[in-house]
Amino acid sequence: MPTRAQRLRKNPTPAEVRFWRLIEPLRRQGHHFRKQVAIGPYVADFACHHAKFVIEIDGDTHFSDAALRRDRECGAYLNARGFTVLRFTNLDVMSNADGVYEALASALAQTTPTLPSPQGGG
Repeated sequence: MPTRAQRLRKNPTPAEVRFWRLIEPLRRQGHHFRKQVAIGPYVADFACHHAKFVIEIDGDTHFSDAALRRDRECGAYLNARGFTVLRFTNLDVMSNADGVYEALASALAQTTPTLPSPQGGG
């Protein structure tokens, strides 16, 4: 029986597909990202282990009181293990891809020396 992470990897949301394409220049530069990765009891949408980053792409289900509480608990768990959690909404990814890329590149620049442009120009 597939794990929850495996099921999520096989059925990405449109925003997750777009984000994966968006970070292609970062991946070509050597930043290794994994999709739907289990970290303790949680499944992160994306993780860059060498930079200790978790990226969450939040859809509509993340905005109820219960979901916000779970997200805070997950964030605290990940922070306690040295991860920085970056959250973007589906709307951010779908309508402001350049802004999402720049936010991620800026955050990664704090831990790594050089990052490519979103167009792959270095």
